[in-house]
Amino acid sequence: MSFEIYPNWHLKKHKGTALALPQLLQLLVAIRDEGSIGRAAAQANLSYRHAWGLLRHFEAEFAVPLLHKSRGRGTNLTPVAEKLIWAEKRITARLTPILESFASELESILTNGSLALRITASHGFAVEQFIKRLNADDIPVEINYRNRLEAVTALSRDECDLAGFHVPVDEFKHATKTCLQWLDPKRHTLIHLAYRTQGLFIAKGNPKNIHGLADLQRKDVRFINRQTGSGTKMLLELLLAKAQIDINHIADYDHAEFTHSAIAAFVASNMADIGFGVETAARRFDLDFIPLARENYFFACKTSILERSMMRSACAIMQGASFRTAVNALPGYDGSHSGSVATFDDIFY
Repeated sequence: MSFEIYPNWHLKKHKGTALALPQLLQLLVAIRDEGSIGRAAAQANLSYRHAWGLLRHFEAEFAVPLLHKSRGRGTNLTPVAEKLIWAEKRITARLTPILESFASELESILTNGSLALRITASHGFAVEQFIKRLNADDIPVEINYRNRLEAVTALSRDECDLAGFHVPVDEFKHATKTCLQWLDPKRHTLIHLAYRTQGLFIAKGNPKNIHGLADLQRKDVRFINRQTGSGTKMLLELLLAKAQIDINHIADYDHAEFTHSAIAAFVASNMADIGFGVETAARRFDLDFIPLARENYFFACKTSILERSMMRSACAIMQGASFRTAVNALPGYDGSHSGSVATFDDIFY
């Protein structure tokens, strides 16, 4: 048994009634992709008449057109319709990790949660792949997405079996030694999940002529940051300090989102000119990417549980060729060492 929860938004009218938007949004996306209401209606499994009725109904509610037609160019979306689509993308990107955690918690409550592999982890695309493989192999999972310090704290309190977090490699890895407050080489083992690349997200074709971190100080550039406490924001601040860039000179520095995908959606919808995050998110939203730093993402666990059947199965998944191939297929990720044991000296010193 597994649960999935998706965001669903409604247009609330003055008299208290609410109109669900998912079907409209599905139709608008299809029209944008197909350039034809007829083909879009077929793709959305709607009759042509129903599709037109749906569009006209919401145009009346919004009091603005959602489509415009021109000879030789087919049917196109208006700016309002495009904003609706991007609002949906931002909502989904922002809420998906939270809803996945809620769904996992619900599953644990309704089933025998004590049998689940408990994972508290900083959200990442390799982690998503790992969860998918666990589910495919019928290994029960309880996933809670938290920042890196919350993850290792949960492990120290025996609130999870695997704590997932990322640390920079090479010159910046010393900055994550705060994690050692909750980790002990005598009691814990570090299991490598993946390497990943972080950098700047910019619009396709680089219309703002952005080349690096120094451009964050420009007055004509809008920046979207990660939230305080995230490892990604910590990495960015290390890079800014190295480049001798004062965060007080970055106008939108406190403007934050909570996931890599939410950052990418913000830039792709032209709400910002620069974001910072994992390359996979940038590519999924058809953005250009400027690589700046490499990170090591790994799981920490109690050494004493490594011989448990469920942990052996989890490690076998990470070490398997199919999982490593799936991780390597993620832009900016390297799964060549997935499942290998890392030493504390390699990670933190």
